[in-house]
Amino acid sequence: MKNKSFRKIEPYIWILPSIILMAVFILIPIVFVFRMSLSDVSKAGIIKGFSGFANFTKVMHSSAFKLVLKNTIVWTVAVVVLSTLLGFILALILNNEFRGRKIARAIIVFPWATTLVIQASAWKFIIDTDYGTLNTLLLRLGIIEQSINWTPTAEAYFTWEIACGIFVTIPFVTFCVLSGLQSIDSTYYEAATVDGANYWQKLFQITMPLVRSSLTVSTVLNIIYVFNSFPIIWTITKGDPANHTDTLVTYLYKLAFYNGKQGQAAAVSVIGFMILLLCSSVYMVYTLKKGDE
Repeated sequence: MKNKSFRKIEPYIWILPSIILMAVFILIPIVFVFRMSLSDVSKAGIIKGFSGFANFTKVMHSSAFKLVLKNTIVWTVAVVVLSTLLGFILALILNNEFRGRKIARAIIVFPWATTLVIQASAWKFIIDTDYGTLNTLLLRLGIIEQSINWTPTAEAYFTWEIACGIFVTIPFVTFCVLSGLQSIDSTYYEAATVDGANYWQKLFQITMPLVRSSLTVSTVLNIIYVFNSFPIIWTITKGDPANHTDTLVTYLYKLAFYNGKQGQAAAVSVIGFMILLLCSSVYMVYTLKKGDE
């Protein structure tokens, strides 16, 4: 009897350390941030008392918040969509057998293996007007006669940041999709070939449905990672000029540590959390439902 009772609770004993870690490092901080967002918080981070939705009201009525929210949406959608598309194409190429495939796969890993701060610093150096490698290369090749200012406006700077984000995200998508492609049984394609199916029919009728789960995982994780990405934007522009390249993450950092408005920063964090939760849930439910059909 004791043996049977222990077997029933044994799985819970094994996952208990994980539950404790998640509670300490994820659940408790989330609860604390929600509490801060609904409180009057001093510059020292001391909670004075309950303030209701005052912090959310102040944030919502701020002209900078609307711009930052728009930037965050553009940043997330552009990086996730383009990196997923390019990563998927690259995965299809790397799934084929060709000479040097192992070397090509190793090269693709490099941007992913390097820290984001180093990547962003390299991109900042590349596009610099005075001593950037892009202008130096084009001048030496004779393509241009004088250095070009690649970042004349905030929008241009933000576009370069998006390009950097896409570059460092492609490897993750590529290897997620590649793992899905390699799990597909080759007999499906052989049968389709016998039936006279062309490349595009195989792609949309066999490949796409069978790698949907891998794409779902990579897309959801990408949405979370890109939405919360701090190093690229902070390293290249720090959100300047005048919040024109800020996203929610860099904006709340400024609110908390530059302006001492920790309650409003917590409110921005909660808004970002709710947006992420909604988007990820809707995407997963839609994708899984479509997969079941």
